[in-house]
Amino acid sequence: MYKQFAKPLLFKLDAERAHHFIFDNVKRLGHVPGTTALLRALYDYRHPSLEREVFGLKFPNPVGLAAGFDKNALLTDELATMGFGFIEIGTVTPRPQPGNPTPRLFRLPQDEALLNRMGFNNEGAAAAAKRLRRRHNRQLIIGGNIGKNKDTPNEQAGDDYVAAFEALAEVVDYFVVNVSSPNTPGLRELQDKEPLIKLLQQVQARNQARPKPRPLLLKIAPDLTDAQLDDILDIARETQLSGLVATNTTIARPETLRTAATTVASYGAGGLSGRPLRERATEVIRYLHRRSQGSLPIIGAGGIHSAQDALEKLAAGATLVQLYTGFIYEGPGLIKQINRALVSS
Repeated sequence: MYKQFAKPLLFKLDAERAHHFIFDNVKRLGHVPGTTALLRALYDYRHPSLEREVFGLKFPNPVGLAAGFDKNALLTDELATMGFGFIEIGTVTPRPQPGNPTPRLFRLPQDEALLNRMGFNNEGAAAAAKRLRRRHNRQLIIGGNIGKNKDTPNEQAGDDYVAAFEALAEVVDYFVVNVSSPNTPGLRELQDKEPLIKLLQQVQARNQARPKPRPLLLKIAPDLTDAQLDDILDIARETQLSGLVATNTTIARPETLRTAATTVASYGAGGLSGRPLRERATEVIRYLHRRSQGSLPIIGAGGIHSAQDALEKLAAGATLVQLYTGFIYEGPGLIKQINRALVSS
């Protein structure tokens, strides 16, 4: 239904405008009696074999929504009816910020990809926390993806991550530290070993001081070398991370892109997601899983557009998977397809 009717109409709109259109109308539909039951009937799929216990949390199924889609925790209840096993909000910064100038989100339909340079546009951690306190579905696992404000110097980045952590600590089930977005100037410099250890230790110190610490994960870029990935594993052990999210968007522009190079160049800088990222994201997952001997849970993300893509990530060593661009291109039916394939595999 989505691919036949909704998608062709949405793809006639500017990508960011289509995103807001979806949010406005899904929120309205949520108030129509019977809509929730209909969405669950269409898309939700449950089976005992889908349940996963990861970093102390029990997930009803391993298919989640990646950060970036519901930055401000506007639709967690509505999205839960579509069958997701968990939803990651954000990236959330301590203070609200508008993000980068528009246009900043572009479709590459020939490649089933997106290019974005959103720049952590969000309403701030306090606004997200307020909405999460009011949500109806208390069983849904919520992740909080946190970042720093654009105008915060890297030397003070840890303070921003701690502030965002504190604002969300009572309303999310796990945290993801995002230092891998390519759309905030200088942010990826925090992936270097020394600054990253310092930042994670600062957040972890606050986390461990809580009566019930939250699982703390790190989201990494697909553009890291093997040596850098080895550093990430060392850092994860040293700072007692609960897991990794692999991967974020890529700054690479693969030669295999079907979209004309001139068109891609005209869109400018930004992170590429979708099908072109599938192979590299899987390679990173496989490398991390092998080098860690399976000791560190990995949430696999990047280029999942089919049940087979999800099974590939899990076979490479992912414990859970997340959708974003594939969800936009394939629709909510993809979640059910993946879960059914897992049950029958």
